[in-house]
Amino acid sequence: MLLKTAPHRVWPIQVGVPVYNDSRLGSFRLNIGLILYYWLAGTVPKNQGYRRHTRTDFSERFSYLDSTELKAGYTYFDAQTDDARFVLELIDGAQAIGAVCLNHCKVTGFVEHKGQLYGAEIQDNVSGETAMVYATQLVNCTGQWSADQKNKSHCVRLSKGVHLILPKTLGNEALLLTAKADGRVFFIIPWYGQTLLGSSASDYGGDIDHLAVEPEEVNYLLSEANRVLKTVNWTEQDVIGRYAGLSVLKPSANTSLYSSSRDWELITSDNGLLSSIGGRLTSAREDAACIVDALCKNLGVNKSCKTFDKSFPWLPLGDYQQWADTTLKKAVALGIDSESAHWLLRRHGNRVSGVFELIEQDAELAERILPELPFIAADLVFCAQHEMVVHLEDLLRRRLPLLILSKMTLVELQRLAEIAAKTLDWDDDIMTKECELCMQKWLIR
Repeated sequence: MLLKTAPHRVWPIQVGVPVYNDSRLGSFRLNIGLILYYWLAGTVPKNQGYRRHTRTDFSERFSYLDSTELKAGYTYFDAQTDDARFVLELIDGAQAIGAVCLNHCKVTGFVEHKGQLYGAEIQDNVSGETAMVYATQLVNCTGQWSADQKNKSHCVRLSKGVHLILPKTLGNEALLLTAKADGRVFFIIPWYGQTLLGSSASDYGGDIDHLAVEPEEVNYLLSEANRVLKTVNWTEQDVIGRYAGLSVLKPSANTSLYSSSRDWELITSDNGLLSSIGGRLTSAREDAACIVDALCKNLGVNKSCKTFDKSFPWLPLGDYQQWADTTLKKAVALGIDSESAHWLLRRHGNRVSGVFELIEQDAELAERILPELPFIAADLVFCAQHEMVVHLEDLLRRRLPLLILSKMTLVELQRLAEIAAKTLDWDDDIMTKECELCMQKWLIR
């Protein structure tokens, strides 16, 4: 459904699964698993089916893999997205139809009357100001921060995932692998011209606001990747960027994290608070529809959510491929290199015309921000103008993932801060402070 409603945002990627002599999942089990996977997926184009490969064929296709003890291999189609852009697009679409969205604000407390919620106190994390918001119904969709609600009547289990950014190794296909050390599954994926390695899922019970990638987690991922990749021998010095995140799972008696359910659930607390627990990005729209239906029922509104097959807000009108071909030609004519143009369309969809307008006013904005990455200066300016940027980190980590895709120098950081300052009307003191915050968190490792 996402490939259909958001081809600019979600795109297919082929995944290779090698089968070694000591693989936890042999050919028979993998074959059965892929049959079920495709059966559950429904109608899939013939060119996106799965396929079994002989040892020789698989080795030739994935030439960077160590073929020692390789028995066979499989390829199947999955999909890929930039999760931060995915969320930003949905926020923009919500605002376009009347939602009020606040950035860098948090709920500091709930207001109750006779044991039932009727509002919440929010705090602006920039100014420190507080305000009250009153509502008949409140829904907690705060993900990992659901574990930090003081008046919660439920608990959650947190799963920590670690990802590393490494130099380009793959072509356009990804790998699904099983760690020899403990049988955990991890991926090696092409990402913005670099390689994304992860994730090493583990239980987490620490401070959710100070999540860090630990040295042993880096060593684990690098050694498992080096075991199967014959063309590299990565060390910590090769790591370009790193980041960690938390997934919310329902509480479980299972000691094994992989045995815990990933199913989504909507929980109603005694005070009427609805809490979204669990789930995945791919099922988020269906989960959201369930929340809308529950809200309508609670509010006495006889309607149901109708967004299942609705196109994403930035999807261009008409035939997508024809639009993409035409728009890519225009991008190249404006002086944008073809790789950056390709990613620009995926990042902005139909809003890319706004990026083009900036280049028409200043041709230098068509140049790459950093030579090794497919992002242009006009992209940075456009994001600063239109995507609720408050801090430099917002811009350079989440709007454009530059801070994890490059080993940026202080000089480069200051240059980008100067560009952002012009758009966001920062004075020298604010710009210096923003640079220092980014430097301490991302440049000092």
